[in-house]
Amino acid sequence: MHIIVTGGAGYIGTHTCLELLTSGYDVTVVDNLSNSCREGLRRVEKLTGKSLCSFYHIDLIDPLATDKVFQHCPDAAAVIHFAGLKAVGESVAQPLRYYQNNLTGTINLCQSMQRYGVKNLVFSSSCTVYGTPASVPITEDFPLGVCTNPYGRSKAMIEDILRDLHQSDPEWNIALLRYFNPVGAHESGVIGEDPNGVPNNLMPYISQVAVGKLQQLSVFGNDYPTPDGTGVRDYIHVVDLAKGHLCALEKLQQQPGAFACNLGTGQGYSVLEMIAAFERVSGQKINYTIAPRRQGDIACAYADPSFAARELGWKAERGLDVMCRDTWNWQSKNPQGYASR
Repeated sequence: MHIIVTGGAGYIGTHTCLELLTSGYDVTVVDNLSNSCREGLRRVEKLTGKSLCSFYHIDLIDPLATDKVFQHCPDAAAVIHFAGLKAVGESVAQPLRYYQNNLTGTINLCQSMQRYGVKNLVFSSSCTVYGTPASVPITEDFPLGVCTNPYGRSKAMIEDILRDLHQSDPEWNIALLRYFNPVGAHESGVIGEDPNGVPNNLMPYISQVAVGKLQQLSVFGNDYPTPDGTGVRDYIHVVDLAKGHLCALEKLQQQPGAFACNLGTGQGYSVLEMIAAFERVSGQKINYTIAPRRQGDIACAYADPSFAARELGWKAERGLDVMCRDTWNWQSKNPQGYASR
């Protein structure tokens, strides 16, 4: 089966491409390389001993270029759609950029898919669509709250668009995968998270402090209503997350319509707990300081993953120590990310 992966050169994308190739899928990657590089995909090919069908360096906001991908992939059976801007803080500062990129890119993609008869889609959504949840753990039937940032609102809007698309044409089968907080790296240390510039997410920031690339971590807020005052999140190993996409692809073959599914562990950890775990596993001291709360953040969010277990046959298998171990293995072997070699 031939799968088109948008944003496939990114962090989650490369790990998912690795799982796809290992499982015998044919894979074509589309990426504008705005927050990624080709080196990750080259390493995926080396790890698997298999080659991508093709790579298209294009932006989905270009409809003609997007169409050409499908013209060249007439046997494509499904799309996994990762491509999108994803930093909460940046979205607050640059809302128009986020709405244009995430919404327009997705609409162009779906229009091309419709023109070429590809109606199976796995969408990279986010737990941010729940806004500030009334309680935890979060189940898929929670109301989609008032999102606290433009990034989350763009994901919620796309979910609405995709549900409307299925409503208009029941031949569409769409998995809306609501990720919690991906961390970790492939156990080989060959591929991992390599954000351009200063990381926006906690774990790569911690690991770059540990390796000496950054001096100090800022912990945004220690006055939340949580056990130690810092934000609590559900951290999921990226390999577990990648495997969830293959389970979703299998589900789409059953023609389930459009459905939402949490991908998380069901366990929340605070920022200070994450720092302590990383220090314990890596043996490195993490320098940090307490900073004011960051606009758009919430106190606590973690998943109820039982729907994924029941409907996809999927559950997270890697615990916190493995997440920290694999993150440090990647970062210590690649102190400058993919530019290290």
